[in-house]
Amino acid sequence: MHKIYTTLEIVKISIDYIKIEVNQMNIPNKCPSCDGKVVITELCCTECKTSIKGSFDLSEFSLLSREEEYFLRVFLAARGNIKEVERQLNISYPTVKSKLENLLSKLGLGNLQKEAKKRRLEIVEKLERGEIPAQEAIKLLKELEG
Repeated sequence: MHKIYTTLEIVKISIDYIKIEVNQMNIPNKCPSCDGKVVITELCCTECKTSIKGSFDLSEFSLLSREEEYFLRVFLAARGNIKEVERQLNISYPTVKSKLENLLSKLGLGNLQKEAKKRRLEIVEKLERGEIPAQEAIKLLKELEG
């Protein structure tokens, strides 16, 4: 008898697990015919052969090339220490920063810093115009730093 999985259980299946279980093949992240979006429509357990059918989106991480994925792994292993990434990959500081910016952009995270900077500027401008007191500006800026 087949087990019925909830959407949450299915979402918890990681892309790394899927990559390993599909004979080490990378899952295509776009249609080879038209470059359109692809979705996973079936998962299968390697032990009991239970199949899970549906329409499952690929993680944004599946859009990364092998080189980008490797860079991300090195960056995370170095705990974000750019000097360590430079040393591990034997590349310059500007190259590390450039690769990191490209990754952030590809993953849809490139605008976060711009938005935070814009918000800080808005707070300072309100302070300068006398719309908020200094204490409130400090509080708001600290909240942005999180």
